[in-house]
Amino acid sequence: MKIQTLSVVAALTASIAANPSQAQSESRLVRNLDSGKKQVVVAYGTSLTQGGAWVAQLAGALNEKYPGLATVVNSGGSGRWSDWGVKNVDAMVVQKKPDAVFIEFAINDSVARFNCTVDRARTNLVTMITAIQKGNPDCEIVLMTMTPGDKHPEGHASHRRNINAYYDMYRAVAKERGFILVDHYPVWKALQAKDSALFTQYVPDSIHVSAAGCSEVITPAILKALGISPPR
Repeated sequence: MKIQTLSVVAALTASIAANPSQAQSESRLVRNLDSGKKQVVVAYGTSLTQGGAWVAQLAGALNEKYPGLATVVNSGGSGRWSDWGVKNVDAMVVQKKPDAVFIEFAINDSVARFNCTVDRARTNLVTMITAIQKGNPDCEIVLMTMTPGDKHPEGHASHRRNINAYYDMYRAVAKERGFILVDHYPVWKALQAKDSALFTQYVPDSIHVSAAGCSEVITPAILKALGISPPR
């Protein structure tokens, strides 16, 4: 069953065309680690970051390859969106003195009750980026799209509207600024269409990813985008 699961996910991942911003072979973070420089990595986003097993999994992978060099800080906030991200970016990101920051707020910016337009989400994202790079002009920014966030009959009831428009905005900002983009959304949508049972196993409410889902989908994609071979 494990082999079958891996083959399904691997096939879907391979079938999704790589984003041009992912085409680099190695990130600045990895180059610095390779040269022996200590690095601070901050994960900044929603409950998919705060409670996401991928953050600890990323820390484990970095520590395995670069013992003692990488510190990973989880600055996610459950139920938060990019207005909160702007208000807290100094305390939760800039003051950590990061060398790399992962950002994902799009999935909650699309929640209807927040009434956040795509333009507002973009302004907030750019404001966060500006604040981070003012603190450290060499800080590497990694943008991420996440899960589909569909209204699920047996799961999370938050209504998300036109979520792909918010993800498209992240894709556009990444392309414009030459940032790494880890575009999880197309892989999750493909898995949802091809193997709904496996998708539900990994993302029970179509929003929050299980530890297994992170291990099989999210974390390997992040490592690949950074230019790190996943641990065997």
